[in-house]
Amino acid sequence: MTTAITPHAPHHSGLHPLGSRFVKAQDMPWQATRFAGIEAKTLLVDKPNGLVTVLMRMAPGSILPDREHVQIEQTYVLEGHLVDRSGPDEGMEVGPGEFIWRPAGSRHSAWSPNGGMFIAMFQIPNKFFEGQDRVVDMSGADWEELWGAVHTVQAREKAEV
Repeated sequence: MTTAITPHAPHHSGLHPLGSRFVKAQDMPWQATRFAGIEAKTLLVDKPNGLVTVLMRMAPGSILPDREHVQIEQTYVLEGHLVDRSGPDEGMEVGPGEFIWRPAGSRHSAWSPNGGMFIAMFQIPNKFFEGQDRVVDMSGADWEELWGAVHTVQAREKAEV
């Protein structure tokens, strides 16, 4: 049985446990994030396994601040551009039809000078750094409290392999 869900997809209720989940992204509402000019549609979240897939839309000039990709992060650019503002690839630009993935532990900030739309896939949501002592997820929730147990289980399973 799956632990994955698509929030805001009422037509998924009552489906066979092993049935496909058709996601009508165009019918889902854009959800404002706490970052100015950035909206998201969560296509899939599987908290016990630390998997998230999000359709993101960034207004021109919007910024995704300093964050660490705890596990692999993947981004496919549908429209516009995504540019690294900081980190080891500062200045690198990814455009429409291009795909980028980042290894676990990579840290940077990004912005979209002219706006854009992307599909982002994470293994365990990113850690966002606010000040010197506060580490949160994209929603602003305490990262360790919300995702730490999942990360610990994944690290233990990796060590056993």
